[in-house]
Amino acid sequence: MRLFLLSLLLSILLLLSLIASLTFGSVEYSHAQVWEVVSARLQGMHGPDKAIDSIVWELRAPRGLLAAVVGAGLALAGVAIQTLVRNPLADPYLLGISSGSAVGATAVITFGLFSGLGVYALSGGALLGAIAATAAVYLVTVAQGGITPLRLILTGVVLSSAFSAASSFLVFKGPDPRAAQSVMFWMLGSVAAAHWDTLLLPAIIVAVSLVILVLLSGKLDALAAGPDTAAALGVDVGALRKFLFFLQALLVGTMVAVAGGIGFVGLVIPHIGRLLVGSLHRRLLPIAALSGAIFLLWVDVVARISAPPQEIPLGVVTGVIGAPLFLLLMGRKSTLSSEGAR
Repeated sequence: MRLFLLSLLLSILLLLSLIASLTFGSVEYSHAQVWEVVSARLQGMHGPDKAIDSIVWELRAPRGLLAAVVGAGLALAGVAIQTLVRNPLADPYLLGISSGSAVGATAVITFGLFSGLGVYALSGGALLGAIAATAAVYLVTVAQGGITPLRLILTGVVLSSAFSAASSFLVFKGPDPRAAQSVMFWMLGSVAAAHWDTLLLPAIIVAVSLVILVLLSGKLDALAAGPDTAAALGVDVGALRKFLFFLQALLVGTMVAVAGGIGFVGLVIPHIGRLLVGSLHRRLLPIAALSGAIFLLWVDVVARISAPPQEIPLGVVTGVIGAPLFLLLMGRKSTLSSEGAR
C-alpha cells in the first residue's frame, strides 16, 4: 500500500512538474497561458496565440519530456549497474559506454561524420560509439575469463580512459578549433535540441527496460545478496550478469546519444530510492525511475533560467546539486548504520 501511494504521489508530482516546467525559459509565461496551449493541443487544436503555442508545445514540451525520460533511464541504469557489480557507489558511466559515445559524437562534431543523417547525425554517431564500446568491454572481459564485477570495473575504467584519449585526439586533429567547445558542451549534457521525433525511441527503451527489470526483481535481489546465494536459489548468475550488462549498456548508450553525458543521476537517485522504499528491486525500480524523471526535469529548468540568455549544461547543474546531496545521503546512511549497531 505504501509503495502504491508513493508511486501515485510521485506520478502526480511528475505530471505537475512537466506542466510547471513549460512556464520557464528565456520568456516566462503564466500557468493560464500554458494551460490554454496544453488543453488546446490535447483536443487536437492549436493554442490561441501562435507564438506561445510554438514555444510551449514545439520547444519546451518535448525537452521537458525528454529530460524526464533520460532521468528515468539513467536512474534505472544506475540500479542495474549497482546490482551487477554489487557496489552502491557504481555509476552508469563506470563501464566506459558514455566515453565510447563521446568518441562517436566527437567524430560527428569535428569531422562531420554521418552528416548524411542530418539532424540525427550526432545521436547516430553517439549511439554507434556506445555500441562499439559495449562490444569492446564485453569482448575484453570475456577474453579475461568471463564477466565478473571486478573484471567489468577494471576493463571499463581502462577502456574509458582509452576512449577519452581518442576523443581528445579527434578534437586536437579536427579542422575547426572551435569544435572543442561544442564537444565539451555535448559531453556535459543538454536536452535543448529535443523535438517530438527524438522522444519515441528512448521512451520505449526506458519503459521496456523498467518492465523487464521489475519482472526480474526476485533474481536481482538474489544477485545483490551475492553470487553464491543467487546460485543456491537457482539463478543462472552468468546469464543474468550478461543480460544486466547489455541492458544497462543499451540504456546508457541511448540516453547519452539523445542528451549527452549527464553525471550523478544514476549514482544519487538509486540511493534516494533505497531511503524511501528499501533495497527490494520490486519497490526500488519504479520509485527510482519516477524520482530520476522529476530530478532531471527540474535540473533542466534550473539550467534554463540560471544564466539567461545562455543555458548551463545539465552535467554542471547535476554536479553542483548531486555532489552535496550524495554526501548528505552517505552521512545519513552512516548515522543510521551507527545507531543500528548500538
